[in-house]
Amino acid sequence: MRSMRDIKQRINATQKTSQITKAMHMVSASKLKKAERSIVRFRPLTERLYKSVARVIENDKDISHPILEGRDIEKTVYILVSSDRGLAGPYNASVFKAFQYYIEKHHQSNDEFIVATLGYKAFSFVRRKNYPMLNTEVIQVRDDVQFLDFQSVTDQFIKGYLSGEYDRVIVFYNKFINTLNQEVRYETIMPLEKNPILEALKEEENTRPYRRMYHYEPSAGAVLSQLLPMVIINALYGMVLEAKASEHAARMTAMKSATDNAKEVIRELQLQYNRARQDAITIELTDIIGGANAVN
Repeated sequence: MRSMRDIKQRINATQKTSQITKAMHMVSASKLKKAERSIVRFRPLTERLYKSVARVIENDKDISHPILEGRDIEKTVYILVSSDRGLAGPYNASVFKAFQYYIEKHHQSNDEFIVATLGYKAFSFVRRKNYPMLNTEVIQVRDDVQFLDFQSVTDQFIKGYLSGEYDRVIVFYNKFINTLNQEVRYETIMPLEKNPILEALKEEENTRPYRRMYHYEPSAGAVLSQLLPMVIINALYGMVLEAKASEHAARMTAMKSATDNAKEVIRELQLQYNRARQDAITIELTDIIGGANAVN
């Protein structure tokens, strides 16, 4: 059995760890509430943009744009959304596992795709796997993430898609469902030919008993050219917000579990300490009684 000093030192160390994990749990809970509010405030903007695109398309059936039309897939851009820090349970690992499975299933070589990373963990993972990368520097996903944080990478893949260098853009991220559940998803943001939100809005427009007429200046095509990049950027930003809320929820859950485990370890160590202390007292009493009997 370990000495009382060793057990006491481990109890103190575990108590300090428990205090840290409890503080991190409370911080993540506070950040999660802010992230949820950000998602709720942002969703109406995304819906408005999709509605605007649907109205332009519905107003002119012959209108076309490369972002709306699919093409033969030769090279794909994958965007991995992760966290900058760890201690979030399976949050990052689940995204990386899903991405690797998808790559192994759909690609024969690394020349068929390129990866853009949002978050330090994704950047380290892709560099470790030697996958071709779109961004050469880390793009951090801070708590108050803004459009400007990843504008450089969005400009790259949008221009690359419009020029024909890339044929598809897919985002891997964690979808926030609730505090205990986060689901790994991958969604195609370019092209928009089979976007479920856009298709639903177009169907809604087509089922109206009357048709709305709009006049666009300078033209419907010019308006669409301005709207579609905004839709892509906002769609990606919405996924980043979902991922950020998932990160806080995953870290909050992980820290709660760590705190509970630390308390359980402290209870077991306290029992060991009490047994060791009782053994020491018993030995001392035995020595005293034995010495008294020897004197008598």
